[in-house]
Amino acid sequence: MKALLSSIFLILSLAFQAQDLSAVRESYKVAAQDKAHLETFYNMMEPVTKSDNVALVAYKGAALALQAKYAKTIKEKKEGFINGVGYLEFAIEKEPNAIEPRFVRLGIQENAPKILKYRNDIEEDKAFLLKQFEYIDSKNLRAHIKDYILQSKLFTEEEKKNIETQ
Repeated sequence: MKALLSSIFLILSLAFQAQDLSAVRESYKVAAQDKAHLETFYNMMEPVTKSDNVALVAYKGAALALQAKYAKTIKEKKEGFINGVGYLEFAIEKEPNAIEPRFVRLGIQENAPKILKYRNDIEEDKAFLLKQFEYIDSKNLRAHIKDYILQSKLFTEEEKKNIETQ
């Protein structure tokens, strides 16, 4: 009986986490485009800690990095961005083969101002996404990554066509 209850709890928590990640992904997508949505996304990610799922940790890093854009001083902008990158890099270091943190890092690196010099992993993450795309189980994650690739300037037309057919 105890094992049955534990199994039910695990299944429910995994289902909740998957649903929660869908909401996080959607919020991230719009947060990058709009300051008002960024505030919502930032508040959604605030309770996440480094002990959470690496995808959530990566999105928290993205929220911090994006929020830094609106800081008042250059020092606050830089510190906020570095703090956000710390979460992103932690997530990737913890699970280097997880696709979602790589996806988030690629988006942040593609859009980070060149002066911040956070662009070293673009080619590695791009190749990782292209190689692993066909193995993504989550339809929601697959759709988000596909949407990103199709609008990104980092990917060639041939790469985009290949993703469209998968």
